[in-house]
Amino acid sequence: MCHRMSPLLLRELQEGLKYMQVTGRAHVPRRDPSIVVPDAYPGSQAPLFVPEEDGSLAATELTWGFPSPAQGGRTVFNTRIETALRQATDGRGMWAGPVERGRCIVPVRAFFEWWTQPGAPRTGADDAPGRRGRRPQVAFRLAGHRIFLIACVRQDGRFSVVTTEPNASVASVHNRMPLVLGPGESSVWLGDDWPSLADRSAVRLDRELCD
Repeated sequence: MCHRMSPLLLRELQEGLKYMQVTGRAHVPRRDPSIVVPDAYPGSQAPLFVPEEDGSLAATELTWGFPSPAQGGRTVFNTRIETALRQATDGRGMWAGPVERGRCIVPVRAFFEWWTQPGAPRTGADDAPGRRGRRPQVAFRLAGHRIFLIACVRQDGRFSVVTTEPNASVASVHNRMPLVLGPGESSVWLGDDWPSLADRSAVRLDRELCD
């Protein structure tokens, strides 16, 4: 599951929208390296692009995670696309409304997964006898892009990251991955053909082991 990501600033999204309105192309200026933006975790806010009624995009901040009535109000911050599709088809369930009427996208510089699959390298071993080192985190980025988009759903000021089966870049690390959008796919996610994006096998990700 995706539990951490490196988001952009709200003003960066707003500048990107202005650039798109003028040129017709998406572009976010390079950030001053002295500006440090904290990573986002469930419960924190992050800036996203949400569609307006006229089809244009707006930038807004939403809180990451939905309270789940079925789990005693525990925060759920990932949405399996398989579950969302089934509930949308049935017309009932926690994700039926958000995936039908609340699809949105979060621009990020990276997302992170715990290495939960066999063969994980161990880091940060405790000094105490008999203690094993913790499993590391791995940072993933869309190959060839400093910023990329992840599919999300939203409702009542909150959002959840949509996940799918892992591709070859992620499968050896984790059994799920965020639904990463490639160039030109944001309009597909926000349009009627969004179920076609479940297969992410063609998306190539670079990965980096975190300390």
